[in-house]
Amino acid sequence: MAKLLERNAGRLAALGHPVRLAILRAVVKGPEDGTPAGDLQAKVRIPASTLSHHLATLNETGLVKVERSGNFLLYRCDFKALRALCDYVWEDCCSGGQTEGRALPACEVGGSGGDVASRASRRSHPDSNQVCCAPRKA
Repeated sequence: MAKLLERNAGRLAALGHPVRLAILRAVVKGPEDGTPAGDLQAKVRIPASTLSHHLATLNETGLVKVERSGNFLLYRCDFKALRALCDYVWEDCCSGGQTEGRALPACEVGGSGGDVASRASRRSHPDSNQVCCAPRKA
């Protein structure tokens, strides 16, 4: 559990820098086969050496993958890693922080299971027939 916590803390720390968050957003919106570093530099308007530093940080955290294609470095989002991070952040949504070492409770209409993103969207719609994702009452 500590390793998972450390990995996700590192990923969140990387995304805590506005330039890195902007870079990740540009990579996510970019072509499926990757976005050249030059295109990213044009979008975020920072020097190449600074961009390289930020891309290395995102790559080290596993959120962005890099691949050489001829003379170009292409950057792609690792959507599986990004999704895992989002799921980790939302994991305690229905359990009041009590999920360590046990399965999450069903958080669906009728308890049918499903993904965290679906649960999160229902949380923001209090009119839905939700089981456990309503905002907590004070």
